[in-house]
Amino acid sequence: AHARTGNLLFISGQLSRAADGQTTTGVLGAGLGVAEGRAAARLCALNILAQAKAALGDLDRIVQVMRLTGFVASAPGFVEQPQVLNGASDLMAEVLGERGMHTRAAVGVASLPAGCAVEVDAIIAVAA
Repeated sequence: AHARTGNLLFISGQLSRAADGQTTTGVLGAGLGVAEGRAAARLCALNILAQAKAALGDLDRIVQVMRLTGFVASAPGFVEQPQVLNGASDLMAEVLGERGMHTRAAVGVASLPAGCAVEVDAIIAVAA
């Protein structure tokens, strides 16, 4: 889902779910490694872009990705949340170039909806 006010588009948390419905589930540091987490975060970013396209009609209307907040299902002692979130950050830069550069937070959590490994939300500046 999304909401817009002025030139800001807010995209709700997107889960690590592929277009075919396959979901990356599990806990980082307890069965999942950083590479799997990065791939899961990349799926979240793809879903953010899909939501943005649905809201705007065209990704060219994105002026700048302002903020990503990533939530990583983490085992006690797992401290590589930023490396996991690089999967989402890198995808934004690949697809949008300079417009994909953003601030972010990477937060470790005990669990996520549907057992997902990663969830990412976004704040995006858009053209009128």
